Amino acid sequence: MTDEFTTEIYYDDDADVSTLEDDTVAVLGYGSQGHAHALNLDDSGVDVVVGLREDSSSRSAAEADGLEVTTPAEAVAQATYVSVLVPDTVQPAVYENAIAPNLEAGDTLQFAHGLNIHYNQITPPEDVDVTMIAPKSPGHLVRRNYENDEGTPGLLAVYQDTTGDAHERALAYGKAIGCTRAGVVETTFREETETDLFGEQAVLCGGIASLIKTGYETLVDAGYSPEMAYFECMNEMKLIVDLMYEGGLGAMWDSVSDTAEYGGLTRGDDVVDEAVRENMEEVLEEVQNGEFTREWVLENQAGRPSYNQLREAEKSHEIEEVGERLRELFAWEEAEAETEDSEEEDEDEDEQKVRADD
Repeated sequence: MTDEFTTEIYYDDDADVSTLEDDTVAVLGYGSQGHAHALNLDDSGVDVVVGLREDSSSRSAAEADGLEVTTPAEAVAQATYVSVLVPDTVQPAVYENAIAPNLEAGDTLQFAHGLNIHYNQITPPEDVDVTMIAPKSPGHLVRRNYENDEGTPGLLAVYQDTTGDAHERALAYGKAIGCTRAGVVETTFREETETDLFGEQAVLCGGIASLIKTGYETLVDAGYSPEMAYFECMNEMKLIVDLMYEGGLGAMWDSVSDTAEYGGLTRGDDVVDEAVRENMEEVLEEVQNGEFTREWVLENQAGRPSYNQLREAEKSHEIEEVGERLRELFAWEEAEAETEDSEEEDEDEDEQKVRADD
């Protein structure tokens, strides 16, 4: 294995915000990412206009933040750089109704996730640049880090470079929202989309949640108390993930007891065995061939019946009830602070869902 990275990483010295000095950037949406991008761009001296529905609940917030607000169509019409930060599920409709009729040759169409471009839910004209700057963090942290003179790592991809300046302009955008302070990793729309979906489904959201619930159920079914099962399979997960985040797997193994290390090294692969790897490969294949995206598009068109049923089932799992009781009992200060952050993020996401055509 080579000691050098296979991808390019860009920092502040590689980008110049003045590249956008003659541009007006239209930020469509003012939820989690939208508000962070718009405010950071504005603070970086970029001309910004926010595109929201006339009846959007976010209009007052954006105006109170000192930003110019107009309709999505009007924002696109006066902009040369269009940042599409509404939810994936409504982007095609926003594109068809507000963006496409108002794009001009040489404009830039910017995304923070590649799903709709990669899976052909949006087909941009050939005479515009299509790029991606994707901060790898929730929007409220993108904003907080910027205000604290810190950065948020991000991804950069160029799908279509008509002007010849797409890469330079995307880097300028990344610097303006604070990503190049930490580092921007170059990728492609395909790689970002497929790895993102796979990671969410197989590991970060689906895999970990199922592992936790299965471990909890195994202990409870064997006669152990729900409280002990919760602590061992759910609560201590944060401690382990924090160690991994700070120093990788090595830091985690170095920090746990020798007993825990030996047990993990000798039993972990018995749990996540070749059958699990085969299941992961199947999940990846469904991402790569577009099966998951087609399923998700149809689910939304049908009014999300399966999605809503699965959400309710997850909320009613016993581990959620046990965890709520324990968290209230102990009232950890750190957990309370994290809950407040989570609630802020949930409010942003709920706003995005409510204003689906912003």
